Amino acid sequence: MTDIVIVSAARTAVGKFGGSLAKVAAPDLGAIVIKAALERAGVSPEQVSDVIMGQVLTAASGQNVAR
Repeated sequence: MTDIVIVSAARTAVGKFGGSLAKVAAPDLGAIVIKAALERAGVSPEQVSDVIMGQVLTAASGQNVAR
């Protein structure tokens, strides 16, 4: 049997179009958020089998970076 648990959640800051986060690519923001969630949960990346993310369409990042 596989146990499914949610151990942590994190999100990026809300910014405005062309604001301070404009030069940070969506995949890089996602990596920062994943690292923060792992740290908060106190687990190593090797202990995680799946990650569920959501994303709003972002310019020049393709249609679904969270995928």
